[in-house]
Amino acid sequence: MPTPNYAFFRGRVVPYSEAKVGVMTHALNYGTAVFGGLRGYWNSDEQQLFVFRPLDHFRRFLQSAQLLLMEFPYTAEQLADATMELLRTEDYHTDCYVRPLGFYGDELIGVRLHNLHPELSIVSVPFGRYVSNEEGAHVTISSWRRVDDNSIPARGKLAGSYVNSAFAKSDAERAGFDEALVLNQDGHISEGSAENFFMIRNGVVHTPPVTDNILEGITRRTVISLLREELGLEVVERSIDRTEVYLADEAFFSGTGVQIAAIIKVDHRPVGSGKMGPVVSELRDLYFNVVRGKVQKYRHWCAPVYEAEREPAR
Repeated sequence: MPTPNYAFFRGRVVPYSEAKVGVMTHALNYGTAVFGGLRGYWNSDEQQLFVFRPLDHFRRFLQSAQLLLMEFPYTAEQLADATMELLRTEDYHTDCYVRPLGFYGDELIGVRLHNLHPELSIVSVPFGRYVSNEEGAHVTISSWRRVDDNSIPARGKLAGSYVNSAFAKSDAERAGFDEALVLNQDGHISEGSAENFFMIRNGVVHTPPVTDNILEGITRRTVISLLREELGLEVVERSIDRTEVYLADEAFFSGTGVQIAAIIKVDHRPVGSGKMGPVVSELRDLYFNVVRGKVQKYRHWCAPVYEAEREPAR
């Protein structure tokens, strides 16, 4: 992956080489950091880069920071503006990923969340697929359980808690799978290593509720809206048993990184026909048109990076 050229760091856009912290940094030693993930999508017809739902992402970022007692002098709107400045400085004309990071920058010994000083950075890199096999992922039920709200709240993107995700992801990939499905402490499906989960049974879409230790995903909310409003499907948020997944007609992951990835096998058992199904296929086509600003109804979700939106090519 290429290194960024610039970073938003300590209130301004600077060369990436100037965005440095020391090895004693509290967040590096104790995981006291929060992060976010946004995507920018290049629309070649309009010669425009669109950032998808930036305000929603930065509102969640600030909520994650709140969980760690971090207070920043920025609103979601100001962070979105800083991201636009950063992307214009990078001058990307391709799909990219944006990573905001809030972290305790104090260089000291001592585990705590109070009486510390948060810092903030934003970087971006060109980015394509998160899961290489988006059209046909083979997943496994992980032996690792999802972090619980009474240990580390999963609804926040807290850096330290992603060690849990790393255990599940590495074990799955080293065993030859594309991804993992992680159960919560009650034995119900929670999510992937870093993705929300959906399955379709008998024409109804099911997805775990926010109380089953899932990340409250922005893409998840987007998908639920598209399934209901555009595909006319019923979406039910409820706890899902492990064996229900083996009997699903279709299944998929959603997330900013993974986007929409079809699950065609779970633990060597085919999901439905063992190929990407019609609902997931239609949803993927719709989603990629939406995020590139090609669907007028959802254009308000897409923030143009470059100052004047260019006329579509004729």
